[in-house]
Amino acid sequence: MLPPFPVYITFMKSLFLGIIYLIMTFQPAYAQHALQTQIEELLIGEKAQVGVAVIINGMDTVTVNNDIRYPMMSVFKFHQALAVANYLQGKHISLQTEIFIPHKQMRPDTYSPLKDRFPEGNISLPIYKLLEYTLQLSDNNACDILFDYIGGTGKAERYIRSLSCGPCEFPSTEADMHRNLDLCYGNWTTPLASAVLLEKFLNQTLFDEELQHFIYTTMTTCQTGEDRLAKPLKGTGAIIGHKTGTSDRNLEGLFIGVNDIGFVLLPDGRHYTIAVYVKDSPKTLEETSQLIADISEAAYNFVQNQ
Repeated sequence: MLPPFPVYITFMKSLFLGIIYLIMTFQPAYAQHALQTQIEELLIGEKAQVGVAVIINGMDTVTVNNDIRYPMMSVFKFHQALAVANYLQGKHISLQTEIFIPHKQMRPDTYSPLKDRFPEGNISLPIYKLLEYTLQLSDNNACDILFDYIGGTGKAERYIRSLSCGPCEFPSTEADMHRNLDLCYGNWTTPLASAVLLEKFLNQTLFDEELQHFIYTTMTTCQTGEDRLAKPLKGTGAIIGHKTGTSDRNLEGLFIGVNDIGFVLLPDGRHYTIAVYVKDSPKTLEETSQLIADISEAAYNFVQNQ
């Protein structure tokens, strides 16, 4: 027996609105699936392990191969910068504070524009300058000098864990990894953990304005890896802040890690964060970087068309 007509109309109206709500609710899921499919198609035939995470406007999340431990390489210099900022704020230390760098901290057997500029060491540089060397130029000596200054990698790692972004471990310094390439695999995280960390940095006040703005500005003027995440964004008006990581080849001839993580701000006010990790790549560095650029292009085009 049918209910009275007015009740029936009310029921049908509620059912119709419910269906519309479900369609709107599940639309992002379809969108996520579409981008995930595009990325997975780009990875067909790849022998390396490739992990990707994209968070769009702080809500819609796409991941591919996120359940693997990816070597961070110099990506952890972004994590370190956050830990340094937290240390400075807690100790009421200025970015202009100078650190004395003895000769022994200027290791000659590593990538270091700082060492190229000051080969003998025995100089004093402000903290902000060392952070520029690490974030913009990925300088290994500057990185280890800053770890020494704040009390080691463990202190930095504990701070990052306190932000509850996901799994992340980096017990080894750049010098440690240079002495033993296997230690590179012990400094690891997941793409989603990196994307979430970028989201927190971009949208939350972690430090005072000077510290937060300094890291933001330094990342958006990064001078490494222009052929990775940043490549397809040139000429689009988008702003990207990113941090790369690049290993040597291991004994098997594979690049341990070729990575790039970053945030992208579109001219219309939308944003997304993206992390791409490539583990054990047999390809050339140029080919591996192009793969990251292709994934970046897919993410950018997808967000643009939403």
